[in-house]
Amino acid sequence: PRLQPTISLLPQTPRGDGRNRTQPPPLGFAAAVGGGKPAATAAMAGHGQDRKTIDLEDGWAFMQRGITKLINILEGKPEPQFSSEDYMMLYTTIYNMCTQKPPHDYSQQLYDKYREAFEEYIRATVLPSLKEKHDEFMLRELVQRWSNHKVMVRWLSRFFHYLDRYFITRRSLTALRDVGLICFRDLIFQEIKGKVKDAVIALIDQEREGEQIDRALLKNVLDIFVEIGLGNMDCYENDFEDFLLKDTTDYYSVKAQSWIVEDSCPDYMIKAEECLKREKERVGHYLHINSEPKLLEKVQNELLASYATQLLEKEHSGCFALLRDDKVEDLSRMYRLFSKITRGLEPISNMFKTHVTNEGTALVKQAEDSANNKKPEKKEMVGMQEQVCNFILLHL
Repeated sequence: PRLQPTISLLPQTPRGDGRNRTQPPPLGFAAAVGGGKPAATAAMAGHGQDRKTIDLEDGWAFMQRGITKLINILEGKPEPQFSSEDYMMLYTTIYNMCTQKPPHDYSQQLYDKYREAFEEYIRATVLPSLKEKHDEFMLRELVQRWSNHKVMVRWLSRFFHYLDRYFITRRSLTALRDVGLICFRDLIFQEIKGKVKDAVIALIDQEREGEQIDRALLKNVLDIFVEIGLGNMDCYENDFEDFLLKDTTDYYSVKAQSWIVEDSCPDYMIKAEECLKREKERVGHYLHINSEPKLLEKVQNELLASYATQLLEKEHSGCFALLRDDKVEDLSRMYRLFSKITRGLEPISNMFKTHVTNEGTALVKQAEDSANNKKPEKKEMVGMQEQVCNFILLHL
């Protein structure tokens, strides 16, 4: 993957309160296009009444050169970094074009052209580069393109910041940052989200089968699903999570059908517990935290709830066998697993009750038979009765 482009200057947008605000010197278009005046002279001229009116076509041509320079940097082409003067020239050109007297106030036109700059770059360069790649290579390209896009949004929104502070606020329009992100969502994300979702789920299933995958890559891709929602989880949930949950159901349904036939109850429970543990780890590594309860519920339902009766009643290894053989570790695991399922402990409780009743009855009968056959002394009879009582109390 390409390295993240570096831009030497992080511009500090001039701030003010609107009435007595700090204004940048209007040196942008005047210095760059208006006859080669020194920056200081252009700045002084710009504050006076003789400030030259900037036509939309000429002003935008100057801004377009700055946007092209930024795109070249993002694309890794040889291009000098932005200097502080470069930034101030671009910023103040926008400022001048937005503060000219009507009909030369081009605020609305510049707001529209800001969006068009993203749309042209996406259609001409970004989308073709994504469509020509597939599977994991497409995911890597998407992560790089999203990173570049956020850099572009950050810089262009600073160049056009005067719009955000005054024009957009007064008109209640969408903020510049959100306009840039919406362009990516509508033109790229909506176009390739199906392929991206399929590629991510395929990698998750590979990991479930024991293969090593790039978890950091998945984390970066799924962060896009979250960030592209601009504050809500709709894109993540509707365009990815719903499909992941269905795939999880299908995956573990197939596994359970095989394991319930092949494995003893203890072995089956060990596998189920390990699966739940790994799914929880996946949330920690790359899934959103909101997915955890939904994901674990699907696994519990397919591996445990759907096969509870078959699992607990296995003839030689089910719940009765574990109680009979005093398999404390396996019984503890059984309790941990089924306690997380709605009414999951009820069949185990009934089996435990039956087991205690049967064992207690057997001891009482043994005591009665012994009494009938040997007529034991009263003391020995009392001792046997105490054993029966202690056994029952111990297992209740």
